Amino acid sequence: MHYNAVPHGFAPFTVVEPRAAVSVIGLGYVGAVSTGCLASLGHRVIGVDVDPVKIAQIGAGHAPLHEAGLEELLTQGVADGLVSATDDIVAAVADTDVTFVSVGTPTAPDGGCDMRHIVSAARGIGKALAIKDSYHVVVMRCSIPPGTTLGVMVPEIEAASGKVAGRDFGICFNPEFLREGVAIADFHAPPKTVIGASDERAANIVARIYEKVDPKIILTTIEVAEMVKYVDNVWHATKVTFANEIGRLCKPLEVDSHEVMNIFVQDTKLNLSPYYLKPGFAFGGSCLPKEVRAVTHLAEELGVSVPLIGSLTQSNRTQVQTALDMVRATGARKVAVLGLAFKPGTDDLRESPILDVIAALADEGVEVVAHDAAVTPETRIEAQLAYVEHAAPGLKRLAPKLAGMLAANAEAAVAGADAVIVTHASDLYRKVVAPLAQPVIDVVRLFKARAEQPAALCGIGW
Repeated sequence: MHYNAVPHGFAPFTVVEPRAAVSVIGLGYVGAVSTGCLASLGHRVIGVDVDPVKIAQIGAGHAPLHEAGLEELLTQGVADGLVSATDDIVAAVADTDVTFVSVGTPTAPDGGCDMRHIVSAARGIGKALAIKDSYHVVVMRCSIPPGTTLGVMVPEIEAASGKVAGRDFGICFNPEFLREGVAIADFHAPPKTVIGASDERAANIVARIYEKVDPKIILTTIEVAEMVKYVDNVWHATKVTFANEIGRLCKPLEVDSHEVMNIFVQDTKLNLSPYYLKPGFAFGGSCLPKEVRAVTHLAEELGVSVPLIGSLTQSNRTQVQTALDMVRATGARKVAVLGLAFKPGTDDLRESPILDVIAALADEGVEVVAHDAAVTPETRIEAQLAYVEHAAPGLKRLAPKLAGMLAANAEAAVAGADAVIVTHASDLYRKVVAPLAQPVIDVVRLFKARAEQPAALCGIGW
């Protein structure tokens, strides 16, 4: 959802003062860069930190860290009377309209997120709001687990201020996507600007701050915005790891890994695109499972360790097992399966992950009735499953039985079923499952909007 659209549940945007005064709590990398960049947009900014050295440096217009262009922005900001720094969080918040929280969230002893600095900042903000009459917006910029802003930050602010989030003050989560070394450029030309907000007024105020650098602001819930930050960084780590494993595999083969990846990244239709990047069911078909096994086997022969690639099959099996466990949890003795091929629009059953689920259920004595728009009793099922004899020998036992499980149509398949599994997203299957009262296990995201999902439907990853 973008800024030029009205978010669900929010009223249309109203005009507000575009240059809100901003306090920035935490003058580390993100906080210092934000201070300089916000001042360059014309905002009066008060930096807050407990470190007297950082306070003195920023107050004098000097960068407390090495980042191209930051010294110049801070020097200009101080000269223009827009940048100052203090250790008094209450005074800073009381004297501004918006507070950005950029405190550190180091790893806790248990591997989780250390919340001490967040709690401390929240209590200081709360004390300031207790003496303020005007509406104030608190914007979280830290990397934190989803639920932290509303579950930790808000209760602490409300307890210290005696005020209510969404009514007396606004709360937002605004993840940063600044790369060290080019952070100033990233701030002024961001890959995306995401704002999770408690209410329309808070969203509007924060969106106005970024209006000059990004006219297409994405508005969402606070929890989604929190998760986006984690997902971005884990994805980047995955890309680095994947590329390194390809490099380790290419070297003993005397293949130029950089040339391989230079060609790989030119494909923006599949390789670098939204394709394959929506949670759903396990991958299957004639190519992906086979090629993952082949590359893993090649690495083993070469004595090369590729744990990321090697874990793909295991993770894929976990997705199949999750779907099977969801069906078992219903206690169903008769199950309808809507969609047999590994994807819609084909009758290719080779390594279709739902067949593993069907085989397991059949072994447990569960009656299975199936429908697929492209699969009929005439489909050469046994010939297809012979292709995976050495990959999934258990499915060979299923082949002679599968044709007998086919229903004449989707309506007949679900009639009398105790539970339903949907593996293909189609208008036909949406129409069929919408009125059902029995459990529907959806492994494909049949309905895009959660509000449209029938009460009986349970998604595998949503």
